[in-house]
Amino acid sequence: MPRPAVNVAARAARSAGNILLRYMNRIEGLNVVEKDRMDFASEVDRLAEAEVIKELKRAYPTHAFLGEESGLQGKGPLTWVIDPLDGTHNYLRGIPHFCVSIALVERGEPVYGVIFDPLRDELYTASKGDGAYLNDRRMRVSKREEITGAMIGTGFPYRQRTHLEAQLGMTQALLKDAEDIRRSGSAALDLAYVAAGRLDGYFELGLKPWDMAAGCLLVREAGGIYCDFSGRDGMPESGNLIAGNHKIVQAMTPVIGAHATPTMLRA
Repeated sequence: MPRPAVNVAARAARSAGNILLRYMNRIEGLNVVEKDRMDFASEVDRLAEAEVIKELKRAYPTHAFLGEESGLQGKGPLTWVIDPLDGTHNYLRGIPHFCVSIALVERGEPVYGVIFDPLRDELYTASKGDGAYLNDRRMRVSKREEITGAMIGTGFPYRQRTHLEAQLGMTQALLKDAEDIRRSGSAALDLAYVAAGRLDGYFELGLKPWDMAAGCLLVREAGGIYCDFSGRDGMPESGNLIAGNHKIVQAMTPVIGAHATPTMLRA
């Protein structure tokens, strides 16, 4: 049975997902702001995040909250990390691939995670030590043991084009053997797809906690691992992430590391 915190987060994610769907046919009229270079947010992001925080605060008023749009609220060992709309660029262009991502993080480690794809009505959930599920069906990472034939996900960060040459080198090196590389526009859904075995592996640089907290827990509870570009275990402060089953991560890490700059290899 899902833990109570997962049920609360799932309810909050569905409420936020309903807001995303409600505004989909009114995208042209949305108020959109550019937070940073090619990094956009809309009023829908803010409305969805406010809905998530409202639902979570009702059940956990003493917890802290870290939202992509509203920043940090409160302090303490337990923090809800929220991305109300992961895949904003897709959403604003009418590309049907985005999600709501919510995780409860305890001293830097995700312990509960929910990712909700409202268009497909797919709810991904995980609790530390209890496994990962897609709509109540247990998930496992893929069994592929090498890069040859692997389907790998990635993303090209809007804010870090200075590292583009290095990332293109990683991509080219992986494509020599991989079946293909997918760039979907939603890091959270990519990680959920790794947990579900749809993708064999995933890598990206410059992720924020709200991009990866829930997805990392899903991967680990589905039998996989995640690390930074140097192979250090855990959710990387650098945001430079590799995820997949043990064999794939072990195979991807030296390939990616060989093309990474010294800055990208720091913790």
